[in-house]
This record gives sequence, structure tokens and C-alpha cells, in this order.
Amino acid sequence: MISRRDFLQASMAASAIVGASGFGNWARLAARQRLTQEELLKFDTFGNVSLIHITDIHGQLKPIYFREPEINIGVGKNKGHVPHITGAAFRKLYGIADGSPEAYALTYDDFASLAKTYGRMGGLDRVATVVNAIRAERPDALLLDGGDTWHGSYTCHQTAGQDMVNVMNALKPDAMTFHWEFTLGSERVQEIVDGLPFAALGQNIFDKEWDEPAESFAPYKMFESGGVKIAVIGQAFPYMPIANPGWMFPEYSFGIREEHMQETVDEVRAKGAELVVLLSHNGFDVDKKMAGRVKGIDVILSGHTHDALPEPVLVGETIIIASGSNGKFVSRVDLDVRGGKMMGFRHKLIPIFADVIEADKDMTALIDEQRAPYMDQLSEVIGRTDSLLYRRGNFNGTWDDLICNALIDEREADIALSPGFRWGPSLIPGQDITREDLFNAVSMNYPAAYRSEMTGKTLKLILEDVADNLFNPDPYYQQGGDMVRVGGMGYTIDINKPIGSRLSNMTLLKTGEAIDPNKTYVVAGWASVNQGTKGPAIWDVVESYIRRKGTVSVDPNKSVKVVGA
Repeated sequence: MISRRDFLQASMAASAIVGASGFGNWARLAARQRLTQEELLKFDTFGNVSLIHITDIHGQLKPIYFREPEINIGVGKNKGHVPHITGAAFRKLYGIADGSPEAYALTYDDFASLAKTYGRMGGLDRVATVVNAIRAERPDALLLDGGDTWHGSYTCHQTAGQDMVNVMNALKPDAMTFHWEFTLGSERVQEIVDGLPFAALGQNIFDKEWDEPAESFAPYKMFESGGVKIAVIGQAFPYMPIANPGWMFPEYSFGIREEHMQETVDEVRAKGAELVVLLSHNGFDVDKKMAGRVKGIDVILSGHTHDALPEPVLVGETIIIASGSNGKFVSRVDLDVRGGKMMGFRHKLIPIFADVIEADKDMTALIDEQRAPYMDQLSEVIGRTDSLLYRRGNFNGTWDDLICNALIDEREADIALSPGFRWGPSLIPGQDITREDLFNAVSMNYPAAYRSEMTGKTLKLILEDVADNLFNPDPYYQQGGDMVRVGGMGYTIDINKPIGSRLSNMTLLKTGEAIDPNKTYVVAGWASVNQGTKGPAIWDVVESYIRRKGTVSVDPNKSVKVVGA
């Protein structure tokens, strides 16, 4: 007799064969030098339930370029497993042809050249077309937003998230969860949540004073779809007060709250839930660990780490879906639910090629309405780039190298630190840099560019602490983004050593001298979580630098040596 896990694995394999868990004939379409909307949206409707997943949009209303990471290191049990496989190894794993549309969408090699061939991706008016097409086939499909939505652009900053709220309300999701939204401040978040026409979920969002679930954020919501009773549980980013300023949302505490998650799953099952979906902003490795420890979750829709995977990952009897970021992809998952159990599924990661998928006209008009008051500022050219500017990756990306160069020059510093954020679209060589492009890389609500003095010992402590957030072998202790980006200083890092021992060979680049633990250095940075940090806004610092340079060129950063990867 076949086990349910074996049945799900067989379902996975069958989905791959019919093209629903991969990209089907993208490569053949590329050989014919054309893509069609019909092919991109093609899906053999399956079972009785459909889920639609989007996540980590980061305020991007319009199509963008976004380069996937070159370096995405896994540690511990996750070493060598997706999503910690990139480039040629990723293409080999999924049978992706070099130079094909999926190679462009999912990997980094030859990105600038392929960008000129395949164009920008995303745009919520194109996402609307995809969502509407799925709803036309499956009217009761659930649209679920994984968070990091009301943050990351010029208009989002100027409107305190209202532009994204207006557009997402028109897209009509059924539920969402949260992360960067809380950096709008708890009062503003409360104001928006009170007016949302859909569920705001977070089983791990607690009232800090009373240590009990926060009233404004339901732990779950029950839906009926396809004759199936479905529970959608929300999981906000667990480490808000560590990764972001806790003083912006002092009423709340977060955490993984695994025990409470199990209690919540048990509760919804007792209420008759036949399918349990976790709408998560944990990050992929945390979701994998949770899937192995919390019993009764059928589907995890994963967010936070911006991973885009063409096939689900199976942990026990739980499938984990990763849908990328910045509006580049929409995931569709069809499920066969019978007798209170998920018996099979089909999945497709749908790439949003902006030049192929027709924009929904009503959504385009709404997006343009949000942007209209700011078009002069958005479109103002402040410089030009001769280099590919990108951020995503465990270590320095060229956008952050540019920011570090600006901090050193404009703030007259020895060393610059730029946080390891994952958000921020890319620019290809030869592009103008507009104010919109700059804000896509630096927009936030605590932008002060500080200038301070730090000893070499303090610098090492900071970098060691961040490194442990990234490379701790236990995913539950990976509490931040990627590694802090460093300008003006080089170092060696052994990712397999314990905290306090990973960094060595710290060197001041302008002199070639070793960093002295007892010597003081002038350090400039931005996005400090400390309340009352003083300094000009980071966008003013970087704009001044770019205007002075006119055209920027960023050399490959060879100052960080990684050991043990």
C-alpha cells in the first residue's frame, strides 16, 4: 500500500512531467525567439483547490530588473540544498538551458545581456492579469500575500505605504502577513489594518505587555474553497526587534513561537480544517525546520528570503513553495483534497515577463494614479551607471559597494557599513540612474547616515554578530538578512567556525595595514536600529555622490575572502 508521502512524491514527479512544477517549454520558446502569454499562463487545472501566492513585493508597482544571487550559502543540514544552489548548478538541477528565459529569470549569469533580450519583469498590472486568469479558471482560488509589501520605493515612502495599500486592495487578496510593514510605525500599521478588506494574520504577533496574541492580528482565518474547509495561518517575520528598530512598534513582540503554532494547527484541525496552509515570512530554512517539527501543516507559502524555486520542496508531508520577490513571479498551486487530506498537487512558478504578459488596464490606471503626484521626482535623472548594479547575495553587491563608496567619500570615513538587505531592483550598464532607482535601493523610515568612531575590536564584534545571524547552523538562530556590506576594509570569513572566530585578516584597504583592535577608525553607515541616530538621509548622501561623479563605475569587490563554503 502506497504511503501518503510516497503519493505526494509521485504527485510531484507527475507535475514535473506535465510541466506544472517546472517551466515546461520555456527553452523551446526561447529557441523560437518568442514567448507568449498563453504559454506562460498554461496550466492543467487539477483537484478542487487553488492557491495563488505572491510575496516580498517591496513596493514595486512597475516592472523592474532583478538579478538573482550569485552567492547563497547554506550551512548545517541545508548546505548544498535549494535554495542554496545558484548559477550553473541551479540550472543543471532543474534542467534549465543556458541563455533561456528561465536562466534569465532564475539565475545570475550573463544577466545584463539577457536583460536586453528578455526585458523587465514584474509590474502589479501584469500580476493582476495573471491573478485574473487563474480566477477565471478557479473563481474561488485564494490569493495570499506573504508580506514585505508596503515598503521599498519612493512613492511608498512618501505615502506611508498608501500607494501599495490602494493597489493591493484592488488586487483583492484574501489574507496577508507582515515584516517591513511594521517599520511604518505601529500607529500607522494599526490605521491601515483597521481598513483592510482582507485578513491580517500573524499567530506570532503578541501584545508585548500581556504576552498574549495581539487583537489586531488574527492567528488564522478559515475559508471554504472547492468544497474544502481551509485554514490559513499567518506567520510574521519572527525577529522584528532584532533586524528592525523595536522602538517603532513597542507594543508588539514576535518570535517563532513553535509551540503556539502547533496549538494553532491543532485548533484549526479540531474546527474541521481539511487543508492547513501556513502563510509565512520566516525565511526558507526556518520554514523547512518548522515543517519537520510542527505536525499537520499541508502547505507552507514561504517568504522573506526572496527565493524563487521552480518546484516545491517536500518535508515530510508538507510542501514548501517559494515565489521570489519584487513581483517577478506568481505561484499557482492546485491541490486535490479528499477526506480531510491533501492527496496530490500541481504547481507552477509563473514568470512575469513584462513585455509578454499584457497589463490589466484598470490596474495600470490605478498604479499611474498613485505615481502621478510624484512623477517629476521619480523621473529625475541623477547620474548614469557603467556597471551592473545589483544587491542580492550573501556578501557585497554592487549597489551596496556604490553606497559604501558614497559613505566613505561624502562622510569622510575610513570604513563604511551597509546593511545586508535583500530588497532593491537592479540596473543594467548604460542605464540612467533616476531618483526612483535610488529610492528602490535605500527607501526606509530610519535612513540616517551616521558617522562615528569605532575601535577595531568593536568592528569585529559587529561583523561576528551579523555573521552568526547568517551562518548559524540552526535556522532558528538566523535572525537577519545577508552579511553587512563593508567598504574600505577587507577580511576573511570562515563560515563553519563558531561565533567570535569566523573573521580574520581584517585589513584597512587604503593603507594595507591590519585593523588594530585598539585603534579607532571613522566609520560611516546607515539604517541603525538605535533610536535618535543622527545624520543626513542615506538617499541624500548617495545622490550627492552620484551627481558629483556623473557616471558611476563599480569595480568587482575582491576584498572579502570566504572559506568553508
